[in-house]
Amino acid sequence: MAQDAEVSLKPDPERALIAQYLDALWLERGLSDNTLASYRRDLKACSHWLQAQGQGLLLADEASLQAYFASRIEQAVSPRSIARALSCLRGFFNYCLRENKILSNPTALIESPKLGRPLPKSLTEDDIGLLLAAPDVNTAIGLRDKAMIELLYATGLRVSELIGLSLSQVNLRQGVVRVIGKGDKERLVPMGEEAIDWLLNYHRQARPELLAGKQIEVLFPSSRGQQMTRQTFWHRIKHWASVAGIDKPLSPHVLRHAFATHLLNHGADLRVVQLLLGHSDLSTTQIYTHVARSRMKALHTEHHPRG
Repeated sequence: MAQDAEVSLKPDPERALIAQYLDALWLERGLSDNTLASYRRDLKACSHWLQAQGQGLLLADEASLQAYFASRIEQAVSPRSIARALSCLRGFFNYCLRENKILSNPTALIESPKLGRPLPKSLTEDDIGLLLAAPDVNTAIGLRDKAMIELLYATGLRVSELIGLSLSQVNLRQGVVRVIGKGDKERLVPMGEEAIDWLLNYHRQARPELLAGKQIEVLFPSSRGQQMTRQTFWHRIKHWASVAGIDKPLSPHVLRHAFATHLLNHGADLRVVQLLLGHSDLSTTQIYTHVARSRMKALHTEHHPRG
């Protein structure tokens, strides 16, 4: 027993080297505790796998590391997690190279998995219906929130564009909003009759009550008669989502995604959606076609007799 205890207390050079590397990362790059913990897990997981094969990190070559990543793929580890682990190992071996612990970096020629762009989160049209019906329009704040959510879903504005709207930017007679977007680029976005009606109701009934005699150009003031913050509107949307019983991650940006996705689902042209969203590059908009296509595929599978 004493001999076993003595063996277990022997210093582990590999573990010590991992600790030194993580300390160096913390000092050089100021990484967060969560990031460092992820790196530590990645390094230990690879180290344990290699030890089971009779190797260690410092003796690993390209072939053994390729085999390690192949085993991770077989375990259905996500490409994003594998890419992070590879990046971590590459940094670790570069550190070992600088410290003269190894002669070459065995990850140098290993390619990172292709990740693709993550699909935006979105809401179904039924979800949107529930959210739009949630605000209590008998109160000034509820009517304001109703008008804001209707306008956001009708136009796909960015939240910063929505809360910064002034009275002069909204033309209810023509049914358009003049938006100043990123890079001070201006675009005109149609609103639709439903949004126009709720904006009229809000402007006549709720806005004067919220301002309480104050003079301010902002279309949607806060309860204190000032310009609303993005965080405040985000909390308002979360509140109404809870009232509506929507149990999905929700933010103003998710409504922007829903606007684009639902337009494409109903046959809108991609370049029209690009103009409405204010994207300078069509490739930024094209990701929504994947969302729409996946929705179409699901509907086809569910409803088509040979789906």
